[in-house]
Formats: sequence, C-alpha cells, structure tokens
Amino acid sequence: MTIRCTVENAFFIAWSFLEKSGELGPPDESANVILDAIEAQLKTGERRPLMLANRAIARYREYAARSCSPDEREARLG
Repeated sequence: MTIRCTVENAFFIAWSFLEKSGELGPPDESANVILDAIEAQLKTGERRPLMLANRAIARYREYAARSCSPDEREARLG
C-alpha cells in the first residue's frame, strides 16, 4: 500500500468516525488537525491505517477539548 493510500484510508476512517459520533467541527479545521496527526505519526514510521486513524481521533478529541468551552462540548456531544 502506498503512503498516499495509507493516508487516505486513515483519514477516511477518522473522519467517518468523528462525523458519525457528532464530534466533527468545522471541516477545514477538523481536516487540518486529523492530517497533522497522521503526518506526525508517519514521520515516526507508523504505517497501519487503523492505528493512524485511532491516534488521529484521539488527537482531534484533545484539540477539541482545549479549543471548546464546556457548554460547546456539551452541545456537540449531546
């Protein structure tokens, strides 16, 4: 599997999960956070799409927790 395919697969997994869970924020911002997380892992040698996606989801959740007020978080998560 090429790096491009790996990134695409990992991104799709992370994006789909966050979208279905209602956690996804503004598209441009969300995409940047997810892709930055995937890129950072690729630099360490990680190539497994599911691992890349899971860690990108975790990084996105950390980012969202830091950037949202408690009221916004409650509204987003229901």
